[in-house]
This record gives sequence, C-alpha cells and structure tokens, in this order.
Amino acid sequence: MLSPLAGLYGAIAGRRMAQPGQPAGIPVLCIGNLTVGGAGKTPTAIAAAELLLAAGQRPFFLSRGYGGRLAGPVRVDVAHHRAADVGDEPLLLARVAPTIVARNRVAGAAAARAAGASAVVMDDGFQNPALAKDRSIVVVDGRRGVGNGRVFPAGPLRAPLAAQIELAQAVLVIGPPAGAELVLDAARSRAVPIFHGRLEPDAAVIKELRSRPVLAFAGIGDPDKFFSTVLQAGFDLRARQAFLDHHVYGHAEAADLVARAARDGLMLLTTEKDLARLAGQDGVAALAGVARALPVKLVVTEAERFREWIASGVR
Repeated sequence: MLSPLAGLYGAIAGRRMAQPGQPAGIPVLCIGNLTVGGAGKTPTAIAAAELLLAAGQRPFFLSRGYGGRLAGPVRVDVAHHRAADVGDEPLLLARVAPTIVARNRVAGAAAARAAGASAVVMDDGFQNPALAKDRSIVVVDGRRGVGNGRVFPAGPLRAPLAAQIELAQAVLVIGPPAGAELVLDAARSRAVPIFHGRLEPDAAVIKELRSRPVLAFAGIGDPDKFFSTVLQAGFDLRARQAFLDHHVYGHAEAADLVARAARDGLMLLTTEKDLARLAGQDGVAALAGVARALPVKLVVTEAERFREWIASGVR
C-alpha cells in the first residue's frame, strides 16, 4: 500500500542526490548510510579521522548536529556544549578531532577550512547534495542490510539503492554480511570497492565491569545491536530497555531505570552516545551518575587497503 508513496519519495530523493554540490576547497570524505536508522557511521567517521591524523592531516568533522538546537556553524566545545546544544554524536567526535556543527553543510565546510582543516570528514550527509564530496563510503549493517530493498516509507532505504550505490565510492559492511546481499550485489555490479568491519568493545572496560550483572539500555538506531555486543562481550545481561534513536530521557524514565537497577542489584550499562546525551540534561543526574558506557571501536578486516583508500581520498 505504501509503494506509490515510496516511488514518489524515491524519485525525488534520487534526483536531488544527483545534483552537483559546491566544492569546499579542501577534500571532503563523507561517511553515510543507505537506510534510516543506525549502521555504524560514527565509529567509521572516527576511524577515518584517526587514520588521517596518523598520516599528518588535520581533519575536521562536519555534522548536522541532529537533536541539537544550534544551527551553526559552531565549533563543538565538549567542556561547554551539551547534547541539547549540538547533538550527541558531535560530542563524541570532538574528543577525536575538531568538530563543526552546521545545518548548512557548505557553511560548515567553509568554517572548517577557515579554522585550518586540511580535510573534512562528514558524519552523515550522503543524500544531501549541497556540498561536493571527493569520497563517499556508505556503511551497511550486515545483519539488517537494506531490509526489503524498498524506499521509505515502504522500506528503510533513503533513496533507490541503485541511485545511491552509483554515487558511492566504497561500501563498508559491519558485522556478518548475511543480510547485505542486495547491497553487495549492487556494489559488485558497479565495481564499487567493498570493505568488511566489526565493532569491538573496549577490552579494558570489559575487564573492569564484566563481573557485575547488567541492565542495559540504549536509545540508538538499533538497540538490539548494542545488546548483542553486550552479550558477546561476556556480560551477564539480566535486563534490557530499548528507546528510540536520539531519545531524550525524562525524569520518570531515568528514575525508573535507577530504581530497577538498585532493586535487582544490576549495573546500568549503555552506549557512549546515550551517556553523552544524559550529561548535563535536567532531571536525569542520578542516571547519568551511575550509568557506565561500553565504548566500541571499528576494526576493518582489510585494514591496509582501507587506510590507503582513506589516504588517497585527501591527496
């Protein structure tokens, strides 16, 4: 029943994506995804920036700052800004490299260049044509892939698959690729390079916390992926609570999580994004004070080829 709407939405999105963008004057590397919901863009953006830093570049992150009130361009200050100002993801990115939040991507790239950036790493924005991209890599969840392969609202795709793959210079599949065959077939048919990766939780945090039973909670694009990571890391997962992506926690929800954990003797474990969102938020100080985060890091199977692909995009 939703297919006619999906066809109209897909046609508009496909035409919009094909429009030429405005050059930034410095290389732009875009980390995007094909579908609505989380796929692992932020860990991929962090990994790309770390490779550029190791190569002697001065990358700046560029983010729309979803969920934040500031339109920008504004440079994120982790000591001053909160998720309500700039969104949760930019707070994580700014720990690694300078980060600009701007709803106008062209203005944001100009601000990064003026501040001394040698390259821009865009966290999301693949479907936004305003800023020209020198390289775009689309991140795919290997378990979910692109679902039924239909465009929103009939499916999860942001635009027709063929139109998106046509504009991508690489595909990164995170996790076992059993559910990503549609994407992989499309990439192979266009000779688009394919990389494989996994999100590895921080070993030191696991060693410190694994002895305690856990109540895990997450308000991200795919909470089940986080819960699976918790289990695979060897935690004793007694309870879980999922929220919508970029969820803003209320006082009652926070109090309930704290009370449940205290009643059952559980440790509250969440994602770095959720903990960043809780920091400084009114009415949730008790939850922010006792919850612990399980950081994850992207590990790419084809590490050297991935490093070269990233480096060649900014030469």
